[in-house]
Parts: sequence; C-alpha cells; structure tokens
Amino acid sequence: MPSALYIFSDAHLGSASEEKENQKVENIRRLFDIVKSDGDRMVILGDLFDFWFEYKHAIPKEYHQVLFMLDELVRHGVKIDYVSGNHDFWMDDFFETRMGLVVHPDCFDMEYGGKRLHLIHGDGLAPADRGYRLLKRILRNRFNIWLYRKLPPDWAIPLAKAVSGSSREYTSRRDHTFAPDYEKYAARKLNEGFDIVAIGHLHIPVEKQLDGGTYINTGDFIHHFTYAKLADGQINLHSLEG
Repeated sequence: MPSALYIFSDAHLGSASEEKENQKVENIRRLFDIVKSDGDRMVILGDLFDFWFEYKHAIPKEYHQVLFMLDELVRHGVKIDYVSGNHDFWMDDFFETRMGLVVHPDCFDMEYGGKRLHLIHGDGLAPADRGYRLLKRILRNRFNIWLYRKLPPDWAIPLAKAVSGSSREYTSRRDHTFAPDYEKYAARKLNEGFDIVAIGHLHIPVEKQLDGGTYINTGDFIHHFTYAKLADGQINLHSLEG
C-alpha cells in the first residue's frame, strides 16, 4: 500500500508569463505523478495560486488545469490538506465540497508515520512584521470580503492580481531578512514536542536538523520546484530540477 506524505507550496499560479506558467503546471503534473506512485497524503502549504477569491460562479480560467489534476489525485485515493497562504486565503467551501480537500485557514498539526508534524504557511511569523499582521486582519475581515465580492469578477480579479504582484515583490525583499525568525519558530515548536515543522512562504528551500527534530521549508514551485517527502519515518527535501 502507498505510504508517503508529500508537502509543497508557493507555485503562485497566474503570476508569470505564459511560458513560465506552463513550466509550473508541467512540474506540478510531474509531482502529482510521483505522489500517485507511492503517496497516500499530500499537503499544499499555501499560495498554490497567486490570487484566489471565491465567487459562487467564477473561477479564473488559468487555474482549471491544476484543479482538474487535484480532482484526479483525490479520485486516485490521495488525501489532500490545503493550508491557505497569504495569496489564497479567501477560500469558501469550493475545495471542500466540490474537490474533496480539507482546508486549514492558518495551520494544523497531524501525525504521520509515527511523527508529529506542525504545518503552517508562515506569513506574518516574524515578530517585526507587524504591518503585515495588521493587513492580514483587514484582508480576512468578513465585511471587507463581502464588499469585495460585490465587484464584478472581470474587474475584481485583475485588480487583485495587480495588488498581489505588488505584495509579492514587497515581501520577497524582506523574507530573507526574516528567515532566522522562521528557524526560531520551528525550534520552539520542536521543543513543544513536534518531530517535524514544515513552513512555506519564504521561497527558500531549507532542510535542517535542530534540537528535537527537523525544520523544513518547502521552498517554491517557481524557481526551485522543491517538495518534501516523509516516508519510513524520514523526511527529506527533493527538487524536480535536480
């Protein structure tokens, strides 16, 4: 029986040129084929999309290929958890009721293969990132979401993509500075009794042994195409490019 857990994040689908987007989709297809071969569970650790806002009757057309692939993976018997990131947290019930995924708004803990895992996208983890934490509360406010939904999709989606791109450029300039804070966070969770802490958001692949366990940062599916695999009690970072 398949018995491997796969974790990946930060594809930011819809953020780049057509050529780059085709490369992302093809590498996601390659990863999903690997998961089908020996995996029974997968965690998407946020920001699969560069922008996701859930309307009742509209989905950006460039996402359809990956949505079909996710559906196929679920039908194959793979359980998929989705931890929403800072670019795709405006999720309603589509992924759970229509796709069969389990959505976690911030983080979640699980046991797999005898290991305790703490999984989080990681936006706003750095203590100095106060401005973003305030913005996050504003963006997730139910009233603000209700207001935005009143905009027609053909207006709202291009606007959101423009804002999302600016946000990505802003955070990418700071995230290398905040990287030590992510390691400190992982060390703290390991000291609480977890064996593995997996974080995304930084777009920096990390596999590091700390006191008490392993800190993994899944990197991204833009430049590195890295993912983590947990099997036989061991977790390692892999790259489709290497």
